[in-house]
Amino acid sequence: MQSTMSDLFQLREKLVRDHFEDEVKQDFESVLSTFPHPRYEIIPTGQIYDGSDEVNAYYRATREAFPDQRHEMIQLRHSDDAVIVEFYLLGTHAGRYQGLAPSGATFRVRMTAYFIFEGETLVCERIYFDTMSMIKQLIGDFKFWKPSSWLRLIRVLRLSKAMQANRKGGNK
Repeated sequence: MQSTMSDLFQLREKLVRDHFEDEVKQDFESVLSTFPHPRYEIIPTGQIYDGSDEVNAYYRATREAFPDQRHEMIQLRHSDDAVIVEFYLLGTHAGRYQGLAPSGATFRVRMTAYFIFEGETLVCERIYFDTMSMIKQLIGDFKFWKPSSWLRLIRVLRLSKAMQANRKGGNK
């Protein structure tokens, strides 16, 4: 039984590592092939992308906004039904994101991804991260005594509104 679990963990880990590499290469066809039915859940924003079309649209939209998006893996762990990956997500805000105009800002945000499995089959990628860490890096620190910071506040409110609208519409 022990070697069977070890074999299963090795198989899952290879799939997750390949998935990560293909995301960075922007080989979305290969990424999507790691799931029989792709499902991507972004917990802090409540966004859920279910099925190949929705997940592929999400990947393409985020890579238009962050064309150099990549990962730095910190730690990979196994549980009975998941591979848990701690990583840094990095990129440059070079395109529109959730209605926010490109800022040219770079970001480095610590995240955790749960790759949920049923046996050998990947059924869901579930992401957790601190949205404020990302927003702060994309638009900079607020200094409320400076009028220029008020424009940043408006951008944050627009971004928040867009995320809320995205949560309600189109996502399950």
